[in-house]
Formats: sequence, structure tokens, C-alpha cells
Amino acid sequence: MASKPLSAHQLQVIADRFRALGEPTRLHILSALRGGEQNVTQLIEITGFGQANLSKHLQLLLRLGFVERRKEGVSTYYRLADADVLRLCEIMCGRLEKEVARQRKLFAT
Repeated sequence: MASKPLSAHQLQVIADRFRALGEPTRLHILSALRGGEQNVTQLIEITGFGQANLSKHLQLLLRLGFVERRKEGVSTYYRLADADVLRLCEIMCGRLEKEVARQRKLFAT
């Protein structure tokens, strides 16, 4: 966290990013891009999402800076903007593992 208090605007910007990551569909898309750049057709095949639904989520992820895109002919390719979002997911997975371990101990009696 920042060393000085965050402004209301900064807190809103941060909350918007966390809200975007709170949607399983978007996490699925980001996970699909973990292996590298994919075009929309590939993402449809990987995720099973419809084109309109996928495009809606990709636009939000693009606007919030989680993904980048490039166009090549009629195809649009998406990639993770950087690995930071994956680090966030790994941090949460680590926290969930600790939580499950604590609950196992609690109910192991």
C-alpha cells in the first residue's frame, strides 16, 4: 500500500480494478492469455464464450489496462499488458491455500 493516505479518487480507481477482477469471466480470459497472445477466435475456442460476451469483457480489460491489443488484417490479437495481474492471482491463491489449511485443522478433530 502507499506510504501516504490515498485520495478518494485513487481509492475509486483501485476499487474499479478490483471490481473488474471480481468477475470470473474476466479472470478466465486473463488466464487464457497467460500462455501468450491470442486472437478473438482463439479466445472463443479456449473460453467457450460467445463473441459478443467476450468482446464486452475484453473492452473493459483493455480500458483498465489489464490487456493490450494489436490488429493484423481483420484479426485482433490480445495479450496481457504485464504479469502483474497474474501476480495478484497468485497472491490470492496463496491466501486461499492458507485459509483452507486453517479450516482443515479446525475440522480435523
